[in-house]
Amino acid sequence: MDQANLIALLNRLRQEPNETEWIEFKADSYHPQEIGEYLSALANSACLLGKARGYLVFGVDDNTHEIVGTTFDPYREKGKGNQQLLLWLAVGLQPNVGFEQHIFMVEGKRIVLFEVFPAFGRPVKFYGTGHIRVGSSKTELAKHPEKERAIWQRNTDWSAQICERASLSDLEPDAIHKARQEYKVKFPNKATEVDEWNDETFLKKTGLAVHGTITNSAILLLGKPESALLISPAVARITWTLKDEKKLEKDYEHFDPPFILNMDRVLAKIRNLNIRQLPSGTLFPLEMRQYDSWVLREALHNCIAHQDYSLSGRINIAEMPDRLVVTNVGSFLPGNIESVIRQDAPMEVYRNPALARAMVNLNMIDTQGGGIKRMFQTQMKRFFPLPDYDLSDPARVVLTIRGTIMSEQFTRMLMERTDLDLWALMLLDKVQKGIRIERDAHQRLKKLGLVEGRYPNLYIGAKVAAVTDQKAHHIRHGSLDRQYYKDLIVKLVRQHGPVPRDEINRLLVDKLPEALSSEQKHHMVHNLLTDLRSKGVIRNAGTRRFPKWIIQDLRKNNKQ
Repeated sequence: MDQANLIALLNRLRQEPNETEWIEFKADSYHPQEIGEYLSALANSACLLGKARGYLVFGVDDNTHEIVGTTFDPYREKGKGNQQLLLWLAVGLQPNVGFEQHIFMVEGKRIVLFEVFPAFGRPVKFYGTGHIRVGSSKTELAKHPEKERAIWQRNTDWSAQICERASLSDLEPDAIHKARQEYKVKFPNKATEVDEWNDETFLKKTGLAVHGTITNSAILLLGKPESALLISPAVARITWTLKDEKKLEKDYEHFDPPFILNMDRVLAKIRNLNIRQLPSGTLFPLEMRQYDSWVLREALHNCIAHQDYSLSGRINIAEMPDRLVVTNVGSFLPGNIESVIRQDAPMEVYRNPALARAMVNLNMIDTQGGGIKRMFQTQMKRFFPLPDYDLSDPARVVLTIRGTIMSEQFTRMLMERTDLDLWALMLLDKVQKGIRIERDAHQRLKKLGLVEGRYPNLYIGAKVAAVTDQKAHHIRHGSLDRQYYKDLIVKLVRQHGPVPRDEINRLLVDKLPEALSSEQKHHMVHNLLTDLRSKGVIRNAGTRRFPKWIIQDLRKNNKQ
């Protein structure tokens, strides 16, 4: 903030009552430990009171709110262990929700103002101890368990909070114009009325402003690029990266607000190539794009709407030759994809309700919350692989959209199997990609005769392979006659014995079913050797640790 904005903020704070729990004034007394405790207390109090910041101000009398000035300099002071004060404070705050410090002059007197962001989802502690403001007093949070429970239960809508340092001038005029156009597309019956609204009224109607003040959502969607600093430590950035077949970075670009405009620029960076197919009836056109534009837009809009901005992460798009990987920070609130696909009702909980409502109003996301399910349906209708959601990291959502076409025969079979719902098709799609599915899902596909193999290494079943002309693929992945492998072992041992185990591994491992892991392949070789030894065909002439296999009885071998 510049000098004028800082003075205006200070004057607003001085007008608050003495017992305002999210503000603390100090004249000229300061101690490193006490500063950290106040930052903890103000962050927790701001959370409970729904405030966008907590404030610790040096140079103002706590009783009269008169400006008295201070000699305190946070950049010169030390914390414990002779550490720099600001670094020591940042390390001690857990979680570090972020704080900023400002030094400025008012009436010729020096003011130091700390602003700390509110706790989110859990209390903010300082070196292991949480604090809270009760009236004008600071105390340990543990003494007020009801307040601590409330903080754990409080899910503050960051997107609805006022960006106190922002004004209408921080928004991009072209973005507001674009927002007006999209609003009229969404609500055509209000088109004439919208043209009569001034910008302040329009922002209020769309939920991007409250009582004439700008929200964090407005900065994300309509803000000028430099306005992203106003919502720090939240990060408003989308990064596109181009990678080659070896996943080496070839190019990149960052995109900041306004997202309502820059979304088109992000999509323009993606090399959405044409895929050409030979004529085959009406199932495939001669030419089609790698990626459906609606699917891409929905995926990116979901990242913006559901990003956990308290984690200070950015949205990433990694473009590879055959796929896109889109990531955003924050847990996947529905819990799993199955609940999204199987339930007809829209999702009940949103991380950023105000932002989601605004994006609905501006025609950016689906009003019924069914965008993810529609993404799957769209990909299926195009006969492309279905989207893959990796939710293994509880603080990150990873979406992979593949740009390669499924086999025509396999797709035709899926279209003909009217008894299969979308969830069954999703499971079978995972098997095709070699992605592990749950045991109950395996049982379901097995009962339908769609998969074979030993869990979790599954492959397309024989009946499906016959329908889809994947017989060779099935044989390659399936359990070839064990006698074939035993014959290879016997031939090797007869001609080159004694043979160590590593030579047998080199002979067989690359010939075993691709569905098996490396560990399972080596285990299968062990079982084959054990079977041949138990039947007296071969024996170990070495040690248990360093076996050397030789032929035991050629007559028995001939019977095998």
